[in-house]
Amino acid sequence: MAAVISGPIPSPGRASKRMKGVLPSKQGAWIFDATKDQYLAMWCFATLKNHALEISRPHAITSNPRFAGQTVTQLASTLALQIARFVLAEALTEGTPLTERMLAKRFDVSRSPIRVALRELEQAGLLRVSARGGYQLADPQAAADLSDETASDNAEDIYLAIARDRLAGEIPDRISENELLRRYPVTRPRLLALLRQMSEEGWVERLPGNGWRFLPVLTSMQTYRQSYSFRQAIEPAALLEPGFQLNTAELERHLCQQRGLVSGAIHTISSVQLFVQNSAMHQAIIDCSGNTFFIDSLRRVDRLRRLIEYRQIVDRAQARLRCAEHVRILELVLDGRNAEAAGEMRMHLAALGPIKAYTAGASLDHPHAHR
Repeated sequence: MAAVISGPIPSPGRASKRMKGVLPSKQGAWIFDATKDQYLAMWCFATLKNHALEISRPHAITSNPRFAGQTVTQLASTLALQIARFVLAEALTEGTPLTERMLAKRFDVSRSPIRVALRELEQAGLLRVSARGGYQLADPQAAADLSDETASDNAEDIYLAIARDRLAGEIPDRISENELLRRYPVTRPRLLALLRQMSEEGWVERLPGNGWRFLPVLTSMQTYRQSYSFRQAIEPAALLEPGFQLNTAELERHLCQQRGLVSGAIHTISSVQLFVQNSAMHQAIIDCSGNTFFIDSLRRVDRLRRLIEYRQIVDRAQARLRCAEHVRILELVLDGRNAEAAGEMRMHLAALGPIKAYTAGASLDHPHAHR
């Protein structure tokens, strides 16, 4: 499981004194991998040195690979969504008991995150405490609201409004559900579904009670530009890893998706879905490297830059050109021409960084332009 430590990165000397087994890095940026209680360190996030660090530790809250890398809080929010979908799939009726033991076994997790998830679902109105203790189904209809984030016509508008307001500093680090309900025209079940989506994406987490905390993201243009410089260092290198292994089915799926965007879908896709598809494509390529540090690093950069990306006014013509470059890179990778693909990736990111920085800067200068 990935544990997060927020704050500035300590100097190599101070870190070495505090953390037994840590190898100092002259760049002062750290990621750790725990194997048999020994920690290995490597250069990473040098350009993002004031953001949170991730430390991989052995964990026992789940053996299910679907939930790997999530904190207990993030896992609970993910499980709440999965439980709502389970209620729908099984067509459960009001009064049906839902026990921690049964759900923990079904989702292959410990009972602790299940317990937190059940409390969330009680607050959402899906469950109630039964007379004999434990939980039972209170409102099956709430499961439909919770399990389908896109059912409401204005769901994405609300999602983007929260992202914009957070980036503009109009939402504090900690906020209650009631305050969010006062700010935005959304029902509580729909709001909770959106918050769970944000939690799965890694930019918000639940607090005890009905509060939520927004996690650090990139908010300045300097760090946003640095994120692209960092990607130019790791993504081409990942393509040249000796252990690179094709996931042909996954890359072909992304190739089909990118060809569809080039063929015209780019003009109708939402900005959120465009970011999701494009970032997933880059992640799918780097996943093939088998290098844990590259893989986790890109995932973290995507989380940090997500809100600035959402704020951008999408230039559809430019976006189509970028997708055409994606097609070229994917074709080269699938053809086994990784050295050429690495060169194309480097040029792609070098060209993309200034374009994105310019449009993101315009969005930051006009924070309400999208409304």
